[in-house]
Amino acid sequence: MFPLPLLRVLALAAALQQSTPSATSPIAPPRDSGAAIRSITIDERLAAAAGLSVGDRVLLAPAAGAVGDSVVIAAITRRGADPSEVARSEYRVRLHLDHLETLTRSGDRVGRFAVQSREEADPSAVSAAINEAAFGFRAYPAAEVAVETSATFRVVNRFHRAIGVITIVASAIFLLCITLLKVDERRRDVGALRLIGMSRSSVVRAVVLEASLVSLIGSIMGAGLGWFASWVVNWYYQGVYATPLRFAIVTPSIVVFAVTLSLGLGVIAGLLAAQRLVRRAPLELIGR
Repeated sequence: MFPLPLLRVLALAAALQQSTPSATSPIAPPRDSGAAIRSITIDERLAAAAGLSVGDRVLLAPAAGAVGDSVVIAAITRRGADPSEVARSEYRVRLHLDHLETLTRSGDRVGRFAVQSREEADPSAVSAAINEAAFGFRAYPAAEVAVETSATFRVVNRFHRAIGVITIVASAIFLLCITLLKVDERRRDVGALRLIGMSRSSVVRAVVLEASLVSLIGSIMGAGLGWFASWVVNWYYQGVYATPLRFAIVTPSIVVFAVTLSLGLGVIAGLLAAQRLVRRAPLELIGR
């Protein structure tokens, strides 16, 4: 089987209709009704949009209204998780190479193709050898193609990273302010404890422990909220674009990073708030 990029709907307006057309159908009958019926595969988006299933007969033509061939749908393929193809509203049809050449009347011509090398071969050396063999084409390693096609996504990734850094800094400042306010509200209690003999280090440990516990609980709740939000995002956009690509993920490394960062910020905020509290005299804390 061979992919048919030329017969994508936006590129060539391929005419795919059920093979039981009415008398007014613009699609002409097959060129050779006595020949063996060829098989094709279509992607799941086309199958869902046209209401097609495995075993259906359709007319395949290079253009709408042109003479076509009667073919049988042998399989329905699922789209791969390729970010570069998510926004493309294209339908894909795969057919045998000789069938493609006959249908498009472009024998011995191809727009692009892929060559798989052995595992021990160097892709850069293979592409260089191919480019030196003749003129008229250009070979690229798959890694370079992936880099070029993912340039937009790298920009989006850097943009999201910048947003994340700004959010973390703002959250840290907000957490410090809230901790300072909460600790300051309890200055009378701390002053009374200091008067009955509680040491400064005990006050610091108690405040830091409480801030760490609050940070841990908040990070766990945030991880759960993030997992639920990612599930909703994936459920919606995978249905819209008919792709298995996951648009949002919550990995264990992300959870570990979030919990560690939250605990670190909680400890720092609690330590700063406690130091500000224990530096004041006990009588000053209780308002005397």
